[in-house]
Amino acid sequence: MAAFTVARRELAGYFATPVAYVFIVIFLMMAGALTFTIGGFFQRGQADLGPFFTFVPWLFLFLVPALTMRLWAEERRLGTIELLLTLPIPQWQAVLGKFLAAWAFCAIALALTFPLVLTVNFLGRPDNGVIAAGYVGCLLVAGAYLAVGAAMSAMTKNQVIAFVLAVAVCFLFAAAGSPVVTEFLSQRIPLLAEVARGVSVTERFNALTRGVIALRDVVFFASFMGFFLFVNAVVIDHRKAD
Repeated sequence: MAAFTVARRELAGYFATPVAYVFIVIFLMMAGALTFTIGGFFQRGQADLGPFFTFVPWLFLFLVPALTMRLWAEERRLGTIELLLTLPIPQWQAVLGKFLAAWAFCAIALALTFPLVLTVNFLGRPDNGVIAAGYVGCLLVAGAYLAVGAAMSAMTKNQVIAFVLAVAVCFLFAAAGSPVVTEFLSQRIPLLAEVARGVSVTERFNALTRGVIALRDVVFFASFMGFFLFVNAVVIDHRKAD
């Protein structure tokens, strides 16, 4: 598929600049600090990656938009988007290719956290099935945020605006299922509280970190990514001549 050709080009582009290395270093440093220091790993007296999985959606909330803000905004600013979209490939494959490259990059960053898995296995006997399910959840959350960030990047030529928009939209879906939001809505509009829980990314992610990979959660993330990639394609189609 042409999408994989675009994905290889984009993924190579990440590592051709300092962006990839800065992202990975910051991610690994913050993941370690949040897990062992702020997460109170040693004080808990339990060898698992609960603290890591608790912070990942909120860590991705800022790092993933920083990764996606240049996807389309930079292409439009430099005027190279016309060249990309005039290549003999369907437009949706260009959109998918860019998304897959960013998703593969996030997968690489997550894979580099393997010392955390080795540490908990050295210190105790954790349920590695639960850990594997948690990593699947992390990858799905990253994909959801990437789809949102790509759509926001397509809407503007300014990378800073794309970043702010992506953080704002991702925060809405991340915070929708928090107890503060759901309790507030339950007391006023119970139906809206159920909707908030239903569209919450963190609510679905928490189920995966408990080791339960339910089909409904996978379908939710797939639909979420598909919807925002569709928005991305529509926006590109309407604004490619700007």
